[in-house]
Amino acid sequence: MLRQALLAASRSVGARRIVNTAPFGRDVVRRFIAGETIDDARRVTEELTAEGLLVSLDVLGEDVQGARQAARTTAQYVELLEGLGAAGLGTRAEVSLKLTAVGQPVDDALALENARLVCSAARSASTTVTVDLEGFSTVRSTLLTVQELRRDFPETGAVVQSYLRRAEEVCAELAFEGSRVRLCKGAYAAPESVAFTDRAEVDKSFVRCMKVLMAGKGYPMLATHDPRLIDIAGALAVLNGRDADTFEYQMLYGIRPQEQLRLAGQGSQVRVYVAYGAEWYAYFMRRLAERPSNLGFLLRSVATRA
Repeated sequence: MLRQALLAASRSVGARRIVNTAPFGRDVVRRFIAGETIDDARRVTEELTAEGLLVSLDVLGEDVQGARQAARTTAQYVELLEGLGAAGLGTRAEVSLKLTAVGQPVDDALALENARLVCSAARSASTTVTVDLEGFSTVRSTLLTVQELRRDFPETGAVVQSYLRRAEEVCAELAFEGSRVRLCKGAYAAPESVAFTDRAEVDKSFVRCMKVLMAGKGYPMLATHDPRLIDIAGALAVLNGRDADTFEYQMLYGIRPQEQLRLAGQGSQVRVYVAYGAEWYAYFMRRLAERPSNLGFLLRSVATRA
């Protein structure tokens, strides 16, 4: 119930206004969001990579309303990537791209064209792009776009959400040599006919998907903060004879930072998902929905500022 309420709030103009104007709002958001500018993103990237971590940067600007807005977001990605390349950060930081930010709501062909521009800029910066998976209604379109991108940019990463009932099947299709696949639980609302709604079932699906990816020939990117799932991932790496550089853990910026450093200190590849930009509200609320215990942090902040 709480998760559904938070997802509903992510679409509420009134709730957004409250978070934007509340005295505590921006202080809380800074725990999860790097800032609003490219300079903010670069600063956080430099801090994290100096600690031995990898980074995936997300320019927040989903659900564009037209081709011009999609072009602006695309240009922001290109500018970000040019900066990463110039700073020599391309080997440590990639970008995560939401197709809804570069034209998918307008036209799939437009999103593909803009995504190609981002992938080309990433290659010039010696880095890669992972195409995020979003709401269940866009899954097929997004995976088809990734397939097209991989014709020219085979290093492009795909995403699978374990809360979707077909997740294990999709993982099997993507677990081939050279295929980069991020596995996450998923933070979007979906009907029970296509998605697991029970948390335990989502976790079980995550484990089944990990087994497929870790036994495959691709490069798994395991996005979870759950200690149990992290332990299982480590065991699967041993079982399948995987070296530390053949897969990675991924965690959100601001969530379990000490665990990120602990894993990296053990020699694991750990990538931190860092979002930035003015359009941070929907992302922030979905992060709370994905891990409702984060709501306690917000409530404690309200109490101390009141």
